[in-house]
Amino acid sequence: MTTSRTARRILAATSLAALTAGALPASPALAADAGVTQERLLNADKEEGNWIHHHKNFAGHRYSTLTQINKGNVKTLKVAWTMHLGGIEGGGIWSHGGLEGTPIVENGMMYVTDGWGSVYKIDTRGGEGKLIWKMDPKTDREWAGAVACCGVNNRGVALWGDLVVSHTLDGRLIATNKETGQVAWQRQVADPDKGETITGAPLIVKGMAISGVGGAEYGIRGWIAATDLKTEKEVWRTHTIPGKGEPGYETWKGPNNAAVSGGGSTWVTGTYDPDTDTIVWGVGNPGPDWDNAYRPGDNLYTDSTLALDATTGKIKWHFQHTPNDPYDYDSVSENLLVDVGGRKLAIEADRNGFGYAVDRTTGQFVWATPFVKKVTWTKGINPDTGKPFEYDPTKDVQRYIPSATPSAENKNADFCPGNMGGKNWPPTAYNPNLQYWYIPVIESCNRVTHEAMTTASLKPREFFTGGGPSQPFRITGSVTAIDVKTGKVAGKHETQFPLLGGMLATPDLVFTGEPSGGVMALDAKSLDKLWEFRTGGGVNAPPMTFTVDGKQYLAILVGLGGAWDKWFIDSTPELKNIQTGSMLYVFAL
Repeated sequence: MTTSRTARRILAATSLAALTAGALPASPALAADAGVTQERLLNADKEEGNWIHHHKNFAGHRYSTLTQINKGNVKTLKVAWTMHLGGIEGGGIWSHGGLEGTPIVENGMMYVTDGWGSVYKIDTRGGEGKLIWKMDPKTDREWAGAVACCGVNNRGVALWGDLVVSHTLDGRLIATNKETGQVAWQRQVADPDKGETITGAPLIVKGMAISGVGGAEYGIRGWIAATDLKTEKEVWRTHTIPGKGEPGYETWKGPNNAAVSGGGSTWVTGTYDPDTDTIVWGVGNPGPDWDNAYRPGDNLYTDSTLALDATTGKIKWHFQHTPNDPYDYDSVSENLLVDVGGRKLAIEADRNGFGYAVDRTTGQFVWATPFVKKVTWTKGINPDTGKPFEYDPTKDVQRYIPSATPSAENKNADFCPGNMGGKNWPPTAYNPNLQYWYIPVIESCNRVTHEAMTTASLKPREFFTGGGPSQPFRITGSVTAIDVKTGKVAGKHETQFPLLGGMLATPDLVFTGEPSGGVMALDAKSLDKLWEFRTGGGVNAPPMTFTVDGKQYLAILVGLGGAWDKWFIDSTPELKNIQTGSMLYVFAL
């Protein structure tokens, strides 16, 4: 990207934001909002009526203590108000955008994003929603949309001081003035010229915005980066694919220098343990996705959980789930930080179909359990090592169960879960009272056709995948609860369609949505359905809850986008009738 192109886009975004904010001036009464500090972020759960973290708290629990809406009255929940948003325009390889964000709420002011990274400030007081301002960053749709493997998406904002901090698909970090809606500053963090994009919400740690990157399917070298929100400068950048001489480089063998383009994207927002000053973040699949013979070795740090020193970005420990992955089984999911039986754990629902617990101070494996109904790529996880039983450390290319592994010898492989994973990006939730962990599950299998890659196959901004999937199998879903005290499945609520939006837990309820348009509440213990509302659109985002004027509300964005309706729709043909849209729904008793 040229400097002049960057400057033009920054100027256009700043000017438009100022014009938009000017058309909808902020009320002086709103200036009383307190600035967000590290102390407030550390104690976010004490502000039970607010939701000031992407995952509700640093530990990623997505758990609210609010009880006005409970299993005794949830059946009377109804729509309080709605608001149409924008961002459904197409760009690049995508016909339309979608909504995957989590609303942030501070003192009655809500901040949401659409797929192209526009930020909306909404006053939720008085039992209705009023748009205060909209910041449109004028994302370069064709340029970024052409290398967005899995949809026109943006998962939300973060708050710091008097700023609303957000990302754009074309790789920028933007700081917007909370009161005026004018862009205070922005910087280019990722480079779509290399196939890099950003879809995740920032994580704010000690005045730094932590950014992850997407693009493993385009042969990028993944990273996690920290930007100082005061100086506007990068503090550190840690690559998830080691360079020559760095620990882990020896796990990329063969003649192809695969460590340069090995994938390892980090596109889901991580978590933070303040007691040890540790950021815990998931790392995605290696590249090429399905030709693991191109990249012999375990391919660190792909398909891993990483623990980083928050101050320096240095890797403290790692745990890898699927070495030399031939299935596209990202480990990019959020890690929830929980304390169980005197042990500090990080738990992650992996795309390979297993939920894992590791000691979050050392990375030592504790337990793993399947959360999907069908696993065919391995016989299971070795309880002593945490690796698949078939993993052979003496072999550079893993075949696991050969009949279910794409390879030169097995050109068409069927495996379960499919490459979209037993769980994809939609976030889990955790009830600390019940010690139940709720997973939005994709009950899936699929077929992958293998294609051998060469160094000539690697071209900037072109897919570098080693084959491709097809969908001859019906795919359904479930809400699966795991008791983290035992590491065993405690219950499963079956759904007709895969769960593509994520979870919210409250003391006695669990909320989620379906791509067919339903938003539902389940009993937190039994997983019985207690309430459902049909939105008329596809749910591709997680719910959240907040209070304003002493009343509890449930909010969720509705607008099916993402990868499903492009790459996987044949496995759920009924969803072809779901129309595009961009709507915020807010419910109350």
